[in-house]
Amino acid sequence: MPEPEDHVPVLDGFDRTRIATSGAEINVRKAGAGPPLLLLHGYPQTHVMWHKIAPRLAERFTVVLTDLRGYGDSAKPPGGDDHAAYSKRAMAQDQVEVMAALGFERFAVVGHDRGARVTHRMALDHPERVSKAAVLDIAPTLHMYEHADIAFATAYYHWFFLIQPFDLPERLIGGDPDFYVDRKIGKWSKTEGCFSAEALAEYKRCFRDPATIHATCEDYRAAAGIDLEHDRADLERKIACPLLVLWGAGGVIERTYDTLAVWRARAEDASGRALPCGHFLPEEAPEETLAELVAFL
Repeated sequence: MPEPEDHVPVLDGFDRTRIATSGAEINVRKAGAGPPLLLLHGYPQTHVMWHKIAPRLAERFTVVLTDLRGYGDSAKPPGGDDHAAYSKRAMAQDQVEVMAALGFERFAVVGHDRGARVTHRMALDHPERVSKAAVLDIAPTLHMYEHADIAFATAYYHWFFLIQPFDLPERLIGGDPDFYVDRKIGKWSKTEGCFSAEALAEYKRCFRDPATIHATCEDYRAAAGIDLEHDRADLERKIACPLLVLWGAGGVIERTYDTLAVWRARAEDASGRALPCGHFLPEEAPEETLAELVAFL
């Protein structure tokens, strides 16, 4: 595993620690004062993806940034035969335990991409912990798989590539991880120059680790298996807390779904809208994303 970066210039002022949960050791950054707010990143990124808005949120909130298990500088436990260690249930449990260790029994959470899927599961499994939740640029996993067609499979080919048995995707990605990261974020974004050099360097540093490549494949393998079992079992349950749904007007979610209607079927109180960007809302449209989050939270 590459040596963790003790100093990431884009997140000056955020203290760094590591917190051991019941299933993994999680890399944590924290700053600010006020109500607790947990921010969860997506694929193939790290907590650094929040760098354009986290410092400004920290003027109002106690902001906690983490790397999901398997990502960044967090631990990469074995997935197991059923990939259960990378179920969104297990990943959500990590985050609830991190927040409890920091003294926060109830908090708001915002998740992007994979972090949004963890947020969805957290709101169902731990309703007493989550005061408000926001999901950025996703539809529910079960809905997306059950409504897949050729357009979806073409745009989200990685969903079907990464779930292939070990070690086909691991070997292919590992052949040139920098190219892979550049291609993925370049394809999904619609705003030229939106990624800072420092953030991009962090994503690549972490993704050069073969353990990260494998763990993130395990995340997707879980999503196509055990996560669907959990989601089907909870199909009649709704997210109880207020839910904000944001997505990119130039992205696949906008083209493919009636996004707000889909989430209103899964939540008691869902609101939101599309923002003028692609997939990476906090980096492509930071001002709009920040304004929506502050108003909601």
